Amino acid sequence: MLNKLRSFSKGKLATILVAIIIVPFVFWGMGSVFSGGNINSIAKINNFNISTKDFVNYINNSKINSDIIKENINNNILEELLKGLVSNTLIDLEIKDLNILISDNALAESIKKDKSFHDEKNKFSRLKYEKFLLENNISVTDFEIRLKKNELKKELFKYISGGIKSPYFIANKTFRNQTKEIELSYLNLNEVYKKKDEFNNDEIETFIKENEEKLKRELIDFTYVKITPQNLVQEKEFSKNFFSKIDELENQILNGYSFKEISSNFNLQVSKIKDFKYSNNQDLIFKEIYQKRDQDKIQIVDKNDFYLLYEIESIKKVLPEKNDFDFIESVKNNLFEKNKFDYNSDLLLKIQNKSFKNYDFIGLVNNKNLIKKIKINSIKKSDLFTLDSIKLLYSLPENNFLLMSDKNNNVYLSKIENVLSNNLSKNTNDLSNYTQQANIQIRNDLSSSYNSLVNDKYKIKINQNTLERFKNNFR
Repeated sequence: MLNKLRSFSKGKLATILVAIIIVPFVFWGMGSVFSGGNINSIAKINNFNISTKDFVNYINNSKINSDIIKENINNNILEELLKGLVSNTLIDLEIKDLNILISDNALAESIKKDKSFHDEKNKFSRLKYEKFLLENNISVTDFEIRLKKNELKKELFKYISGGIKSPYFIANKTFRNQTKEIELSYLNLNEVYKKKDEFNNDEIETFIKENEEKLKRELIDFTYVKITPQNLVQEKEFSKNFFSKIDELENQILNGYSFKEISSNFNLQVSKIKDFKYSNNQDLIFKEIYQKRDQDKIQIVDKNDFYLLYEIESIKKVLPEKNDFDFIESVKNNLFEKNKFDYNSDLLLKIQNKSFKNYDFIGLVNNKNLIKKIKINSIKKSDLFTLDSIKLLYSLPENNFLLMSDKNNNVYLSKIENVLSNNLSKNTNDLSNYTQQANIQIRNDLSSSYNSLVNDKYKIKINQNTLERFKNNFR
């Protein structure tokens, strides 16, 4: 929801600008808190003050209902809105500092080119333009000011990364990286992990002692009754009289009557269950009550064929007995997962330290047929591994080891045995595609550098006292 509240700009390029330029500067905690000067200043960017009036106007322009702000005041909604205003202001300051300008003629030309204002002959229609303004209750001046701001943002974006055209060798590098074929050896580590049933009693006992609090299970005592027409109004069918009694019963719950009082008032015969614990082979009704144990103590639930009325009387945590089969199975599962995690972490550390060698790989299993071979033909798809694993694979050179996973979360130890690649033909239709990808990468690199420059250039300080007073107006 909060992403929707970032009332910044409806222009796509403005959104990109926020992502690549502004976001690094609006995280709270940067710099010291601005607490001096004008109490109507809610934020300060270098020597430029953002006033509470600016903030009010920004909120009004966002068209967010004040009730929504009140409901979300403790969810940092105003902080999020202020981030948007700071982002907007930063862009305006940068545009001004770089002396980026848009002439009236260029602005008029932009309006005339907007196809929203074209007639059936694909020509600018003054009538459609004015109709648009009337329907959206926007004055000519306001619309053109907004348009000018968006055009200035586009020019700023062009300033940062415009005019870039990567040379052939960078496009070729992109092509080679994405289309190379990789010959891979891999081993499913399920063949190496210690099996669940291989953990002995001492290991199980130690794990229980070390994780006693985490392994405790909640037991509940509860009282319940299934309400039907027969036991509530002594009728066979669901009648108006029955539902009227249900309404009375619900009102008594809302008015704070105890479960004992309610069951007595309606002559209901209740049942009690003590020390109930959740398991897979139990009554579905009991399991539902257990799952709702942290909600209201007394509840009535419509189950179509009857109404379920119950009260959670107590909840306690206990460590199950050692002869509890389900408990021991759960402990073994936890041990198995922990052992897998530790094994993978140790393996990854060795790979990162380059201390894992080929003979280590071959020596992991006695049966060498468990080490499979495969050829990966594309960075974009794989029948075995996840796309994230494939992307990691394509980022590494020959003879490297890595951990990969499949869609079922199985982990594989893999080795890049061979890499085969071709050069991009200058006569192919793909040249334009890979040149464009290379351009994007260069722009991203430039944007990262530009971020660092702007980060040093602007210091943001938030007047927390003013912001808190502002928030109190909505409470």
